[in-house]
Amino acid sequence: MGLLTFSLNVTLDGCVDHREGIADDETHAFFTHLMDQGGAMLWGRVTYEMMEGYWPAVARGEVKAPPAIREWAVKLQTKPKYVVSSTRTEFPWTNSHPITGDLRTSVQKLKDATPAGVLLGSGKLATELDRLDLIDEYKFLVHPRIAGHGPTLYQSGLSSTRRLELVSSTPLRNGAIAIHYRHMRD
Repeated sequence: MGLLTFSLNVTLDGCVDHREGIADDETHAFFTHLMDQGGAMLWGRVTYEMMEGYWPAVARGEVKAPPAIREWAVKLQTKPKYVVSSTRTEFPWTNSHPITGDLRTSVQKLKDATPAGVLLGSGKLATELDRLDLIDEYKFLVHPRIAGHGPTLYQSGLSSTRRLELVSSTPLRNGAIAIHYRHMRD
């Protein structure tokens, strides 16, 4: 069984707005490495549509991008992408698949079928999956910024506190810190 790893950019005040992080080669190299380690990506519809609207064009060379960003885009094209949506059924982007049925059962089946693990990159979906106790690890890139606005991490709350064990923390040259925590289950 593969692990479900929640990974996202976040500011010091918890903002997860993708426009607030440092979007440089080092940041993209960090996420490319995470994607390389995992077997699949998992997103909610909103994140999927945001990604679908930009990254395929970068991968095709229609959008000028530095090498690290283009590398991410090209690898993302071939990576299996799973999407949770109650409103959309068609996902034409290469290697995109809907998650249907009961969320707990469907995501657990995805984890079981993906030994290399699943990388979750949607904040709202992460809250739902954490409520179902399905997230195994957290790999956040904490940016040296205070956004002063939302959306924020776990904005709609959890029913109980999650105890985490620090696996590693690595400072990046751009001032961000890559932190890796494992969910400590009782």
